[in-house]
Amino acid sequence: MALLRDWGLTLGRWAGRPEVTLQKDSGDPDLPRVRAAAEAADWPAVRAVLEARPESADRTELLWAVAETAGVERWITPVLEAEPDAPLPRLVAGIRHITWGWEARTDARAKDVSRKQFEVFHARLRQAEQWLYEVAEREPGWCSPWYGLQITGRGLQVGQAVARRRFEATVRRSPHHLGAHQQQLQQVCAKWSGSHEEMHAFARTATLGAPGGTLLGQLVPYAHIEHWLDLGDGADTRYIRAPEVAASLNEAADHSYRHPDFERGRGWLPLVNTFAMAFSLAGDGAGARECFEAAEGRVTESPWYYLNGSDPTAAYRKMRSAARR
Repeated sequence: MALLRDWGLTLGRWAGRPEVTLQKDSGDPDLPRVRAAAEAADWPAVRAVLEARPESADRTELLWAVAETAGVERWITPVLEAEPDAPLPRLVAGIRHITWGWEARTDARAKDVSRKQFEVFHARLRQAEQWLYEVAEREPGWCSPWYGLQITGRGLQVGQAVARRRFEATVRRSPHHLGAHQQQLQQVCAKWSGSHEEMHAFARTATLGAPGGTLLGQLVPYAHIEHWLDLGDGADTRYIRAPEVAASLNEAADHSYRHPDFERGRGWLPLVNTFAMAFSLAGDGAGARECFEAAEGRVTESPWYYLNGSDPTAAYRKMRSAARR
């Protein structure tokens, strides 16, 4: 158990039940800086934070922090006009239009979204695609525009073949980009015209095909959670409690956070939280306890909001208590 050994943790310490706190992001100290700059419409400060990071998965969370800030679509327009040849303002504008588009659509089921909402949603995504393609042409080595195009593609329903090409374009530039793999996992799941079989095959192949210790192991528990969510009462429990599900989770854990090469870098906390929930649902108490011990009460919103959207920490506490028995 490399994760517990390397961090100097023992299961005995868990008896004290660490205080539960919700952590909404990776803890990257640049996140509050870039959000504050975006809220202040301070483009030079936003640019300085983004340019200090390599164009890889490492920049993705920062870009999305800017894109999820209200009002960016207003102040980025004059920046585009002032810097017509610069790719970074176009990247920010494109990704902001993705999040802005989903704000118009909302998270409601398609049947509950109005025609007008869909029109605004699609218009914003099409504008995002235009800017993202321009960035991809100007900076052929960047992965971020292709990652953005994975998301616009699902919203615009470009089809599985095009979606696959966009995913492959992202990972050619950043092979272990977790976000890109998560987007492709969504693309091939049943609710987006894929299938459970295709989803599980993708998750396992991506996990085991990567070097040991990467964050891609998170794909396997997410696939099982997606499958569980798609089933009705009774069938969901029978599925998630099947022995082969626990075996699949342990195989992925061995290749990710239990692997000797695993490091507690950015993204480690969502990974152990996802495994904690999946192991709990699967009835694997030992696996769940290991992950709860590692998390030490630090709760990530995803995936716990699937169990309690208004209070993910309540779902975490409940599962943690059950795992102790």
